[in-house]
Amino acid sequence: MSETAADKLRRVLQLIPELADDKDHAVDEIATGLGIDRQTLLGDLRSLAQRFDDPGGFVEGVQIYLGERTVSLRSDHFLRPMRLTIGEVGTLELGLALLRSESAPEEYRGLEQARERLQRVLAKLPGDPTYEGVREASTGTESDASTLALVRRSVRNRRKLALTYRGSRSDEGLLRIVCPYAPVFASGAWYLVAHCQRSEAIRIFRLDRIEAAEPVDERFEIPADFSLEGIVRGGKVFQGSAEEVVTIRYSPAIARWIAEREGKALAPDGSLTLEHPLADPHWVVRHVLQYGAEAEVLSPESARNAVRTALDRILAAS
Repeated sequence: MSETAADKLRRVLQLIPELADDKDHAVDEIATGLGIDRQTLLGDLRSLAQRFDDPGGFVEGVQIYLGERTVSLRSDHFLRPMRLTIGEVGTLELGLALLRSESAPEEYRGLEQARERLQRVLAKLPGDPTYEGVREASTGTESDASTLALVRRSVRNRRKLALTYRGSRSDEGLLRIVCPYAPVFASGAWYLVAHCQRSEAIRIFRLDRIEAAEPVDERFEIPADFSLEGIVRGGKVFQGSAEEVVTIRYSPAIARWIAEREGKALAPDGSLTLEHPLADPHWVVRHVLQYGAEAEVLSPESARNAVRTALDRILAAS
């Protein structure tokens, strides 16, 4: 009997929570625990790890690292308190509809009951003040999507790219020839980790700042000692050394969520104070400003000044 899409969906939905603890798992042990053979498991893992185009229903924020004998997966979706968003509930309802279309008649009743419960939840969500004014959502522009597809093809084919890239402190884009090593989704945005010929070093390019991209008819090889582990840490993208740290205090209003995500304990007053690697000062500014008055940089003074300068610019422009 041939495998159906519903069969694979069932396995993947069971597989991701098993792995989503950011720890290494033995491939053979996972296969045994799920009751499938090693090759089937590897096929499922590769379908998650090797994405060169955006499949329908793809959930951003899942990072999977597949080695010769082990696999690890990180997804903040499984670390936060499990209150589903409108999009997540809708995705579940769509998945149940797909399962019903490929299930035996005796399974219809249970699937329909689950769908009816989800539909009742969806009917109530628009009245939730949390979602007032929400009408649509997007993970990026059409140009971002086309750039991402080109990046993935170039990574797969080991072809260099010519990028016109506008940095956060630049008024115009500059041409760079890069060897694309890996696309990474972190902190709500897509990035390209690549070796830049202009800088002769590893650089991180944010996809929404790439103004133009074209393939170059020249191949490259990824160095054997290259690893994403030093660049992607805790769901964030860092560049360069990180000997210095930034200390940030989160107010009780938001600390519970961050404590869940980081696996930390709250202070007696309900707040949370964390140290982050200070490898990218621009990340610190973006990170703090997204929480408004609920996050405060305690040290170093240079990071506090960077946030203060960004706020002054916002006030001056308003």
